[in-house]
Amino acid sequence: MIINEETWGEIPVLHIVQEEWMNHDVPVVIFLHGFMSAKEHNLHYAYNLAKNGIRVILPDAHLHGARSEKLDEVQLSLRFWEVVLTSIEDVSFLREELLKRGFLSTAKLGVGGTSMGGITALSCLTVYEWIDAASIMMGTPGPVQLAKAQMAQFERQGFTLPVTDEERRALLDTISIFDMTKHADAMNRRPIFFWHGKKDSTVPFEPTYHFYEAMKKDYVDAPDQIEFMVDETAGHAVSRTGMLRSTDWFAVHLKK
Repeated sequence: MIINEETWGEIPVLHIVQEEWMNHDVPVVIFLHGFMSAKEHNLHYAYNLAKNGIRVILPDAHLHGARSEKLDEVQLSLRFWEVVLTSIEDVSFLREELLKRGFLSTAKLGVGGTSMGGITALSCLTVYEWIDAASIMMGTPGPVQLAKAQMAQFERQGFTLPVTDEERRALLDTISIFDMTKHADAMNRRPIFFWHGKKDSTVPFEPTYHFYEAMKKDYVDAPDQIEFMVDETAGHAVSRTGMLRSTDWFAVHLKK
């Protein structure tokens, strides 16, 4: 297995693929890490995907990993949505690079992620019809609702947000463009897998599960295209069984 540390444009990535498939057109997954994490923290996903004949691109998000500006947790939290919005643009850029490098001529492309990465992956589905399948680990389809909750939590903790009311409205308007709860038709019955722990206090379980329940009616003729794996005891950490099911999902739906 090849693990190359590369820079595509200004984005540091890990490029993982079985050596025999390095120069072949095989399915690709862009997998996005969570808040205050980094690309190498998802190597276990990449390993299991690559074993299944999939090329994996693990990028560092804006202000994370090799792109870090050494912000503390509070400073980084205040720029959370800047990170997400930049990552949405990054996914489009990485897809263009895959095409230029001859890695995506006929093969399918999947996008997945954990936590912040899952939020980003769902946001990408609202605007990029070229995504063939997705895996959402602890993400939410309603970023506007989450952003409002985050702002309220900061203010309850005594922080004054460094934004005007007009800037706050502008941010929420921008985020709403990528809000799958407002643009559910954009899903277009593409294969999607969810994993979420019921005891998650960081990205609440209920909104994502309710979205899944509402979406199932669109998959009546293709029930195998949508799945939600519930962990009754997990908090904000993906179980090994969830990780393995996620990688198996991509293998099935990207290699059809």
